Amino acid sequence: RLAEFFEENPPIARRIVTKCVEAARAREAARKARELTRRKGALESSSLPGKLADCQERDPAGAELFMVEGDSAGGSAKQGRDRRFQAILPLRGKILNVEKARFDKMLSSEAIRTIIQCLGTGIGPEDFDVAKVRYHKVIIMTDADVDGAHIRTLLLTFFFRHFRAVIERGYLYIAQPPLYKAAHKKDERYLKDEAELSAFLLDRLSDGATLTLAGSGRTLQGKELKDAIRRIERSLEHLERLDQRGWPKDLVMALLRLGVAHREQLADAALMEGFAEELRAEEFGDAATAPDEEHGGLLVRVSHNKNGRHRSVELGYDLIRTYEYTQLLDLHKHLKDFDVPPFHLELESVKETFESMHELVSRVYESARHGLSIQRYKGLGEMNAEQLWATTMNPESRRLLQVRIEDAAEADELFTVLMGDAVEPRRAFIEKNALEVVNLDV
Repeated sequence: RLAEFFEENPPIARRIVTKCVEAARAREAARKARELTRRKGALESSSLPGKLADCQERDPAGAELFMVEGDSAGGSAKQGRDRRFQAILPLRGKILNVEKARFDKMLSSEAIRTIIQCLGTGIGPEDFDVAKVRYHKVIIMTDADVDGAHIRTLLLTFFFRHFRAVIERGYLYIAQPPLYKAAHKKDERYLKDEAELSAFLLDRLSDGATLTLAGSGRTLQGKELKDAIRRIERSLEHLERLDQRGWPKDLVMALLRLGVAHREQLADAALMEGFAEELRAEEFGDAATAPDEEHGGLLVRVSHNKNGRHRSVELGYDLIRTYEYTQLLDLHKHLKDFDVPPFHLELESVKETFESMHELVSRVYESARHGLSIQRYKGLGEMNAEQLWATTMNPESRRLLQVRIEDAAEADELFTVLMGDAVEPRRAFIEKNALEVVNLDV
C-alpha cells in the first residue's frame, strides 16, 4: 500500500526521498569529521598529512604554520624556514569555495581535509575545539597577483565559515611578501609595493636638485621638492583613472583650477557659464551649460574631437563626487603653482625645461633609477630560500597583517554576496561599487 500511496502522491514521495538523502549525507559528513579528529593527541604528528613539513615546537603559542601557494614556493619555504617553530603546508591550486559547497562535499576535498588535520581542531558544531589548535600563528602566504588574491579570499572564506574562533583569538595572519628588489652594487633593498618603490627612489634624489616654477618664480629643493613630486605623481594617477572612465585630463584640470568642490557650486549659473566660456576660449571644443536632470543644478557639456573621433563629455556632479576628484582637490591646494608651465629642473649641474608635470616626474624617476637594478617578483617561487626567509618569514624583519572581524554581521553578508551561489546580489554589489574602485588589478 505504501508503493500505491507514493504513486498517487509523487511530491510527497520526492520530499521523503530528499530527506533520506540529506540525512545520509549528514551522517557521512559527521563520520568524516570524526575521522579527521581521531588522533593520539592534538600536538602529535603521527597522523599528520604528508604534505606538511611540521616544526619541532610542541607548544602552540610558539608554533607557526605557513600555508604557501604552490609547490615551488612551498619547497623554498621548507628550505628557508626555522624548523624549530615554523611548519610549512604547500597548497596546490585553488581550494574549494566552501560558500557554495555542501558540508559533506567540502569534507571530500583533499586540500580542505589536509588543512583541518594540520590545525588539529576538528570541524563541525560537535567536534570543533579551538583550544586544540596546533599553531597560534596561521599565516596565509600567497603571490601578489590576481590568482594569489583569489586563493587568499577562498582561504579567508573557509576560516570565517568554519574556523571563526581562530580569527577571533587573533591566530590568523596574512604575509606581506615584497613586490620589488632594488640592488646597487652589493647593497639590496626589498620593497613591498609600488608606493614603497616610489618612496625609495625619491629618497635617492640628490639633495642638490632644484626646481624653479616659471609661473610663480618659486624654487623647490630637498624635502619640499620631494613632497611636490609625490603629490604630482598621485595627481597624475587620479587623472589617469578619470581619463579611463571618460573624463579627459585637461578638462578635469580646468574644473580643478576653477575650484568646483561642492554640489551647491554647480547651481551657480554665472560660475558654470563662465566655465563653459573659458573652455570655448581655450579651444577645448563646443562647451555649453545644461540642466542636470538627475542630480539638479547644472553641468557643462563639451563636444570635441579626440583621435579623430567625436566625443561628448559631461562635467558635473557625477565627476565631482568621485573619489579621484575629491583627492585631486586636496592635492591641488598644494600644487597651484604648477598650473603654469614651464618647469626648470637643475639636476647634477644639468638644466632642463619641461612643459608638463608628467615629463617632469618621468625625468626625476629616471635620474633616481640610474645605477639601480630593479626586479619585480611575479610570485613567491621566484625567490630562493634565503630571500624568502629574509623578506617574508624572519620574525625580525617580516610584515604580517593580522585578520580581525570588526563587524561580524557585515562580514557575513559580504561573504554571502561575493562568494555565494546567487548571481544577482553579486552583480548589484559590483554595479554599486564599480566607480569606487581605487586600484584595479586585471
